[in-house]
Amino acid sequence: MPRSVNAVAARAKKKKLLKQTKGYFGERKNVWTVAKNAYENSMVYAYADRRKNKRNFHRLWITRINAGVRLYGLSYSKFINKLHENNVVINRKVLADLAMNNPEAFKAIVDSVNK
Repeated sequence: MPRSVNAVAARAKKKKLLKQTKGYFGERKNVWTVAKNAYENSMVYAYADRRKNKRNFHRLWITRINAGVRLYGLSYSKFINKLHENNVVINRKVLADLAMNNPEAFKAIVDSVNK
């Protein structure tokens, strides 16, 4: 009796992965073993970079807040310390947005903690 192989599922699996690697450079897009390795590495990077993305945004917010409070003679660390002392609970994302897009509201917050 001949050996039975599940060629349909195997081909579908390969087609699915090669579709995922569409747009990669050179053999990474169409040679099975190279594409498989490239895809696995890309998933590792994607996992790690989802976490790096959060770090990068946190750094961006801090930079924007620091630039905003420098106009009023404060540093970022002193401003955050004064926020904590005055029990003002507002996150860095909102503070950075206010500093960039609504300077009047940001100035009101700075004045309220800087009294």
